[in-house]
Amino acid sequence: MKKDSYAAKLENEIDLYKQMLDLIDVGLHAIDENGNTVVYNKKMMEIESLKRSDVLHKNVLDLFVFQDEMHSTLVQALRTGKQTVHAKQTYHNYNGKEITTINHTYPLVRDGLIQGAVEISNDVTKLERLIHHNMKKKGSTRFTFDSIIGQSPAFLEVIEHAKRATRTSSYVLIVGETGTGKELFAQSIHNGSSRSSGPFITQNCAALPDSLIESLLFGTQKGAFTGATDQPGLFEQAQGGTLLLDEINSLNPGLQAKLLRVLQEKRVRRLGSTKEIAVDVRVIANMNEDPVDAIAGGRMRKDLFYRLGIVTLFIPPLSERKEDIPTFVHHFIQKYNELFQMKVKAADEEVLNLFESYHWPGNVRELEHVIEAGMNMMMDEDDLCMHHLPYHFRFKHGEGRPATQLQTMQQTTAADTFIFTCPEHMTDFQTQMERFEKQYIVHYLEKMDDNISQTAKILGMSRQSLQYRMKKLHISRS
Repeated sequence: MKKDSYAAKLENEIDLYKQMLDLIDVGLHAIDENGNTVVYNKKMMEIESLKRSDVLHKNVLDLFVFQDEMHSTLVQALRTGKQTVHAKQTYHNYNGKEITTINHTYPLVRDGLIQGAVEISNDVTKLERLIHHNMKKKGSTRFTFDSIIGQSPAFLEVIEHAKRATRTSSYVLIVGETGTGKELFAQSIHNGSSRSSGPFITQNCAALPDSLIESLLFGTQKGAFTGATDQPGLFEQAQGGTLLLDEINSLNPGLQAKLLRVLQEKRVRRLGSTKEIAVDVRVIANMNEDPVDAIAGGRMRKDLFYRLGIVTLFIPPLSERKEDIPTFVHHFIQKYNELFQMKVKAADEEVLNLFESYHWPGNVRELEHVIEAGMNMMMDEDDLCMHHLPYHFRFKHGEGRPATQLQTMQQTTAADTFIFTCPEHMTDFQTQMERFEKQYIVHYLEKMDDNISQTAKILGMSRQSLQYRMKKLHISRS
């Protein structure tokens, strides 16, 4: 009797658990140690367009088609014990339907042994189709989500949040350090949205004085001030599209209040006019500092932040996702190979080690500029090497000094003595420094038989830098 009562209670609890699993708005799919399905909730049935009876107690690889077996995050968790979060996965069910999900997958471990795996899935199939459909209609903007490079988990999460923002017209605030790619995200959101066929207008709020930025944003009415004409502002020009306001925190508080009113009322009044004009514009704003710091420092109104930050994207700096550096290096080398008609294969190990140890205050933009500058110094070499990199980058704060060049300079110094001859009469400091630099360069030019490339290498600078200094110091060699 007690046994029957216990079994009934257990069965009742299991039934309650099944009901709860069917009520949650994420897909749940669990498999046992053999890869057979043991849990498959209602949301997962909707995502994969299958019945529970089609899937339960059957092997996951018999029901779904992946690029290969290990592209199944469930199988990967079962076989390797690897946990994955925010992993995008595209696959097909056995009826041929394509499915795209964002998964969190975990191995199920008991007594130190993997007993199965569970996957929590969010359906983004419709979102992906909407994005691709709208990208086909994109206007003059260059960037889409396909342009965004990076595989670090934190960065992938930002991309997914940005993609979700394409479904609506809510305002977006993008926060990130200089050079992290804020405009790239803004253009991608615009091109992935239903507004992609409309205008995309960008204005840097720090580039113009307050008096000019106000008339530029809101427009002017003839007679508003001397020389004023009927001129639509950026809000009117962006009608039906997107207006990107860069460095929004540089606007003065008075202008921020006027901007807030336009965002709330969706109506704009030109300077000197009493008439209000309805505007249908999605505003995306950028800033390069934490909104909390900007509000505390009086650089941003709290109410404007609440209005703009309906969707807030925080783009991590390159220093927090250094695992993406090799991917960026490959991408930029290929980009400048095409632009410069070169055939550079890769960056050598010493360069990659320096890149991964550097803190990148200028983020991805700085990395691209360093690679572009380095490739300008190359001739027919296959690999981007340390001596190709800009002088100021290699020796910035004493970091990244190439060991091979340092050794060469030490050996050269040990092998000869450079003697600076002081002038007989007193001169100012700047003149003395120029005299020293000229004698120093001439000394090593003579040592290298006037070979400019070899001299530049010993001095730790580019050939172009040496030639510039020679011209500036009036050093001529026959």
